[in-house]
Amino acid sequence: MLAGRAETGTKQVEPAYWPPSHCEALKEYVTKGMSYADAANAINSRFGTAYSRSAALGRARRMGLGEPDRSTAPPVLSEAQLQRLRERRTADDFRPLEFFRRPPAFGPVERGPLRCVKIASRHLTLVELERGDCRFPYGGDTDGEAITFCGQPRCKGSSYCTPHLHLSRNPGVATERTMSAAPLRLVNAV
Repeated sequence: MLAGRAETGTKQVEPAYWPPSHCEALKEYVTKGMSYADAANAINSRFGTAYSRSAALGRARRMGLGEPDRSTAPPVLSEAQLQRLRERRTADDFRPLEFFRRPPAFGPVERGPLRCVKIASRHLTLVELERGDCRFPYGGDTDGEAITFCGQPRCKGSSYCTPHLHLSRNPGVATERTMSAAPLRLVNAV
């Protein structure tokens, strides 16, 4: 490995510092009209470095160099080629793109009253929680505020104690467990 290179996995990467001789060579190559990939390859072969196209592009932008001079114009299609392209495009081929669809309009939401439970929380840390303790969290609302947990004995089949279980569920909707536990009554069809 050459001095000044850092190795990441199998690829060698140059550090962010470019010596002045490398910067001058980059400026020379870009002003000649070379692409950034070709300029990086030329610098690498000249100085024994491992600059990537992106590194050359970033360094050129920081040096205030513009895009390389592209004297060749993009190819212009002939009228026959344009006509063939137009024939390929028919009304049946047109499909609106997903990102042109209108986003949904959201209206103001009315908030319901807050529900709270009076319970003597033990305010345990995550490490202090035991197997049967309630995991209802407290705190963590502001940066740096510690998060603690209720720690009261929890309900069977839940991570929360009874008051916190009722607090965390929507009171107007029955849960799946409640609905599936209802006894079924068979009716004879005549």
